[in-house]
Amino acid sequence: MFERISNGFSLAGSTWRVLARDKHLLVFPLISGFLFLLVVLSFVVPLATLVDWNKFNQQLQANNNKPPVWTYAVAFGFYFSTYFVIVFCNCALVSCALLRFNGETPRLSDGFKLAMSRLPQIFAWALVSATVGVLLKVIESAHEKVGEIVASLLGTAWSVMTFFVVPVLVVEKVGPVAAVGRSLSILRRAWGEAFVGNMGLNFIMFLLFIPVIILFVVGVLLLAKGMMVPGIALMVVAGIGFLMHMAVSSALHTILLAALYQYAQDGRVPEGFDSGTMTGAFGRAS
Repeated sequence: MFERISNGFSLAGSTWRVLARDKHLLVFPLISGFLFLLVVLSFVVPLATLVDWNKFNQQLQANNNKPPVWTYAVAFGFYFSTYFVIVFCNCALVSCALLRFNGETPRLSDGFKLAMSRLPQIFAWALVSATVGVLLKVIESAHEKVGEIVASLLGTAWSVMTFFVVPVLVVEKVGPVAAVGRSLSILRRAWGEAFVGNMGLNFIMFLLFIPVIILFVVGVLLLAKGMMVPGIALMVVAGIGFLMHMAVSSALHTILLAALYQYAQDGRVPEGFDSGTMTGAFGRAS
């Protein structure tokens, strides 16, 4: 157990060094976040202006809190749009990470070019993901308490099953069904390393998030005391820190995902990662 934990922090450290070497890879999660915000606004603004929410709430209560059919269509469109932009940017980041792992110097254009070449696979996967998302919402609304529990369990299982789908789409260029099958096959070998590696990254990111929390709390306290200028300044700094924290965390987890995929797929140790850690870890997992 302790050796696995040690390997987890070793994998996390290697992932951090890769990102430190190629800081421009942070552009992909930043673009993903920006596009996600645009998608949210493109749905929120029309819904806020076109829907009579008082009437909607009345209909919802009259229908035993079951939403009307049109909300599922809107949910499907929202899920599809968000999955598409997120998976597209993650595919671009994974492709650049794989280039670095094999001794090449990745450029942003390389990532976008490969992601563009996988548009049919990304489109198909976004359709499947959106469908699953809507089905989970249907299950959740079927029964207030039991539905939430069942949907949560199924959603967790789906997330685990599809853990390696993005690198599979990038490298193997397969459809959604085959991608899920390949993800499961790889996960059977690498689930332990995926768990401890992400645990190590999450711990590191938690430590880095503490200063952001402190800045936010101090900013709130200053505002409460009427010190508007320093309070707002700290809140702005905390907000920027939060966005950067999200971008770094997303990039690190995606790079780790690509590294685990490469080693589980063909046994090649990614450049920047320790050979002994990868070999020993997967030797125990297999």
